[in-house]
Amino acid sequence: MATTTERDGSRPNPPLLGSLAYLVMNLPIGIASFVFVVTSVSVGVSTVIVWVGVVVLALSALAMRGMASLERMRVHAMLGTYVATPYRPLGTSSRWKTRLTDPATWKDMVYLVLMLPIGIAEFTISVVTWSVGLYLSLLPFYWYFMPAEWQPILWNEPFLNADSWVETLPFAGLGLLVLALAVIVTRALGVGHARFARAMLGPSPRRISKLEGLSTAGAIDWSREWPSSTQMNYRPVSR
Repeated sequence: MATTTERDGSRPNPPLLGSLAYLVMNLPIGIASFVFVVTSVSVGVSTVIVWVGVVVLALSALAMRGMASLERMRVHAMLGTYVATPYRPLGTSSRWKTRLTDPATWKDMVYLVLMLPIGIAEFTISVVTWSVGLYLSLLPFYWYFMPAEWQPILWNEPFLNADSWVETLPFAGLGLLVLALAVIVTRALGVGHARFARAMLGPSPRRISKLEGLSTAGAIDWSREWPSSTQMNYRPVSR
């Protein structure tokens, strides 16, 4: 029997460089997705009384599903984490109704909105830890040429007040510790976001469990499967 669906896989283990690039990209992508969702939904709701808003909201829902699909691809490419497509089959009739009543569409919208605050936090943490770590660990190589205005100020005093190459070594050691912390934090953020993407952009455990419990080859009638019905319906598929 053909496999109906596939679980997202084992515990995410994203690569370091992929995680770092992904986390840095989340800020501009989060800004763009937040602005699009808030603007399109606001315009659609405010003009729904003249029916123009209905078209705007429908096109907005379609665009959000496309953006979520691109995000699944980005998570897979950069975090090495597969996120299964959660959408109901559209069928041959009421395709727009299927899209708008599918809970996965609204989860996509929530994910795109949350990308802004999450992206700000991930970008800030990643850039600060790596910048400080590289700044301190490479200090022995450029301290002699470092202008005075590059000196960080701590309590109105220069923080890196080194008069010789030897005096820069403790700061370099501290920088290596910060870099080690940056590696740990980056991996943790990558794993955390991969799990978050699976939860928001992938199928729910309930849907996966029902599909895996299907004992007869067939096509599921999703319109009756979600959200309230506990009875699965299927029609035979000719081989």
